Amino acid sequence: MTGDLASLTQAVFKAYDVRGIVPDQIDEPLARAIGSAFVRVVGAGDGLVVGYDMRPSSPGLARAFAEGAAAQGADVTIIGLASTDELYCASGLTGRAGAMFTASHNPAKYNGIKLCRPGAAPVGQDTGLAAIRDLVVAGEVPDAQGVGTIDERDFLGDYSDHLRGLVDLTGIRPLSVVVDAGNGMAGLTAPRVLSDLPLTVDPLYFELDGTFPNHEANPIEPDNLRDLQARVLERGADLGLAFDGDADRCFVVDERGAIVSPSVLTALIADRELHRVPGSTIIHNLITSWSVPEVVRENGGTAVRTRVGHSFIKEVMAQTNAVFGGEHSGHFYFRDFWRADSGMLAALHVLAALGGQDQPLSVLLAPYDRYIASGEINSTVDDQVAVMDAVKLAFAGREGVRLDELDGLTVSGDTWWFNLRPSNTEPLLRLNVEAADEATMASVRDDVLGRVRAGAQ
Repeated sequence: MTGDLASLTQAVFKAYDVRGIVPDQIDEPLARAIGSAFVRVVGAGDGLVVGYDMRPSSPGLARAFAEGAAAQGADVTIIGLASTDELYCASGLTGRAGAMFTASHNPAKYNGIKLCRPGAAPVGQDTGLAAIRDLVVAGEVPDAQGVGTIDERDFLGDYSDHLRGLVDLTGIRPLSVVVDAGNGMAGLTAPRVLSDLPLTVDPLYFELDGTFPNHEANPIEPDNLRDLQARVLERGADLGLAFDGDADRCFVVDERGAIVSPSVLTALIADRELHRVPGSTIIHNLITSWSVPEVVRENGGTAVRTRVGHSFIKEVMAQTNAVFGGEHSGHFYFRDFWRADSGMLAALHVLAALGGQDQPLSVLLAPYDRYIASGEINSTVDDQVAVMDAVKLAFAGREGVRLDELDGLTVSGDTWWFNLRPSNTEPLLRLNVEAADEATMASVRDDVLGRVRAGAQ
């Protein structure tokens, strides 16, 4: 593989997964080569588990990957249609490495691969992904050393049983919940996991359809939550749950139809986990609200701040033995779930917390909602480095202002902060702003956003 083809292949290997357009950037021959290289780097061990989402290209890509892995001597179990956290669960329960074919929240033309070592341990650039990429680009995947087997097994029941064993839902009051699967994998997993509970479930877009005919399965975008908000209000539901395409992220709408910040959910679940395991460490990424470390400290825990991204969160969780971690993107990580992220497990925590008391969700969450946030604002920027340097220069040296570059650029004042960082998957700069009041948040947001978009022109 040389020239443009090599460059194209390098481009689909991101910081912590593989992602690109099908078939222009990702096709079955590439998936087969990645499967072979994955075994070379990670080892066949006790075999592999492979799952895939509802995108039209996913079954063929998964089969090609399995064939490449089997050609290197690995025994492969294809678990079929699955959420990403179901794949992690299969990896954890079997002690096998895993591959999940999904492009998560990306539009229908994309697909990708999330890889893990046995026990759902992450595979990122520094933990094997770069080595896999280099083998594929160089064409150095050798001829077959042996022929492994390929079989199939359904893990949905095992996954559901495991999640339900991690959250005590006994005795919760009856709740009415609207669930928007966005035509993604929660349409398969939610009915099984939420069965036999005192819930009246109103399903929205449970039909598996990787063309996303109703809205993109990306709940971090407010437009994609409008149908859920309207249905919650129409039905007088206690809450709404929204999942992304591979259902590893969960967003929540309260009984008023208001979108609940993932930082607020992080604080709620952190509180619950610290009461279950006192004195524990809680991980939060650098764009979660200041309320998260405040709640952690108030409840006797230790808050540790990390970069954005699942491989970074999982690495720090392993180093610190943290019981829980949360990201502002709606990813929630649990030590008892092999430190992997699970939107469905987070949803069960919310249901248990709400159902275990008599107040509406908005009242339950009010103590965790302490600041005004902008939400994530994306700007298309070709020269990301130059724009970020210009923003850094504009704020450096201002009195009372602190800068750090753990992940992108974070600038903090006494009552506000913002983070500006490049996307790992798209030509975007992502801006998050938080402040003690609306006026300060708007002022900082408009200042930074003006500089970013001026530099993008």
